[in-house]
Parts: sequence; C-alpha cells; structure tokens
Amino acid sequence: MRRMVSLALVLFLCSMGLQGDLTPLVQEEEPQAVIITVDSTNLRFSPSSVTVTEGDTVRFFWDGQALPHNAVESKELFDTGEPQNDVDYSFTFEVGMNGTYDFVCEPHAAFGMVGQIIVEPAPPTAEGNTTNETDTNATMDEESLPSLSAALTFVAIAASVIAVRRRH
Repeated sequence: MRRMVSLALVLFLCSMGLQGDLTPLVQEEEPQAVIITVDSTNLRFSPSSVTVTEGDTVRFFWDGQALPHNAVESKELFDTGEPQNDVDYSFTFEVGMNGTYDFVCEPHAAFGMVGQIIVEPAPPTAEGNTTNETDTNATMDEESLPSLSAALTFVAIAASVIAVRRRH
C-alpha cells in the first residue's frame, strides 16, 4: 500500500512539471555573422556570394592587403568607405530587408571584383505570430491542456489507490 501511495505521489509531482505550455518551442536562431574577405588573387571577394537571413550581419574584413579595396552596394545601402588595405566593416540586414544585394570593389570592378548577398526572410517567431483572435484563443486552449492532463492523471492515480486500498 505504501508503495502505491509513494508511486502516486511521485507521479503527481512529475505531472506538476508538465503543467504549462508543452507546444514545441520555436528556437530563435542567433544572428549569424558572415565574413567576406579578399581572396589570394587580391582581385576577388571570398566568398563572392553569400546567403543570409534577415537579422544576420555581414562583415567585410581584410587586413594587410597589397591593394586597397572597398565594398559598395549598388544602391549604396552599405558602403565600407574609401578603398583601404585594412577594412573591418559590418552591416546587419534587419527584418524586412530580404532580397538580393550586389556589391562591388570600386577600384577593381573592371577586373570582376563583385559580390552578391542574398537575404532570405526571417522565419516566423512564436511571439511574432500576430494572427486573428480565433487563433489566439485556440493557442490558449492548447496551452491549458497540459494542466488538465496533469489533473486527470492525478485523479486517475488517486482512484487507483482507492481501488487497491478497498481490495485489501
């Protein structure tokens, strides 16, 4: 009998941890920093094309290059400044900035020193889900189910303990 009561107590305490929202958590990805450098020919970006997600940062970084370089987006969204041998410049693509961005090294454009950044839309987040009121109510009902499940589990265990107790 004590084993049954102990088991019921353990199951009840475990079920208490189940209360709350059991829906899969949407893990927000940490913003990524993609680094674009100058390759060994000193006339190409490396990589010349990258794909990022809204919220990610692209970092243009080169140090001690033989030739001075810069990176200027075709519509001047970003610009690393005057061509230099050492550059450390970052640009973050905010939500809503998805699209394709072409950039060039101004002094070496004729040599094909060009690049492209493809920015994909950010995945929807749990807190960014602003749908209609019906969806919100459905979510609230789903969130309350684990509490109901825990309560029903406790009632079932208690009923089992009572049934076993009456047999003895």
